[in-house]
Amino acid sequence: MSLRIEADAVVLDIEGTTSATAFVVDVLYPYARSRLAALLTERAGEPEVARAMTGVRELTGEPDADAVRIEKVLHAWLDEDRKAAPLKTLQGVIWSEGFARGDLVPHFYDDVVPALRAWHAAGVRLYVYSSGSVAAQRAWFSSAPGGDLLPLLSGLYDTQNAGPKLEPESYRRIASAAGVPADRLLFLSDRPGELDAAREAGWRTVAVRRPGEPYHGHGAGDHTEAVTFGQITVARRLT
Repeated sequence: MSLRIEADAVVLDIEGTTSATAFVVDVLYPYARSRLAALLTERAGEPEVARAMTGVRELTGEPDADAVRIEKVLHAWLDEDRKAAPLKTLQGVIWSEGFARGDLVPHFYDDVVPALRAWHAAGVRLYVYSSGSVAAQRAWFSSAPGGDLLPLLSGLYDTQNAGPKLEPESYRRIASAAGVPADRLLFLSDRPGELDAAREAGWRTVAVRRPGEPYHGHGAGDHTEAVTFGQITVARRLT
């Protein structure tokens, strides 16, 4: 099956869409979990780490929480798969350094990078919107197997600079920041709730339904479906 979608820009989810959720859960999460204690105790004075620690204290209502207590909270959030901003920030710090050292190499489905390069070459603008922090996204795409993909991307959005992924207002915010009309934006995600929110904001949507991914069994609702990026042709409006 081949799809032709008229859009000037594509916004990409990561987990379950460009990349395997299993890699994030089985590789990235344990990598960050094992390094949280050292980060909180040895680098608490660094601005980004300090802000995240303050964020944990504010969210828990524990202004005097020390590093040990904060680590315990973060581990609980990891167990819940809670998309808390302080946790995402600290994971981003750890992952960025892991990618830079070569400890980590991000996963991309085989059909993704050729499609991104083709869409970019055709003048389609590419963006990322993920619950992972912008820092983590930057490290992820810059460390891609086969070369740095950051030059292909026009912007990165997370739940801090755009808002929660299940709220239509987040997608309106991205459209405004990108300067692209809502009906010329195409969102690719594996999560029906995210696709619903994007469509409510006026975006075009395609549900990426990769076998074996956690949301595959949830269906796509009434969204157009694709199994691979290779099935999708994105056509810009010519002016």
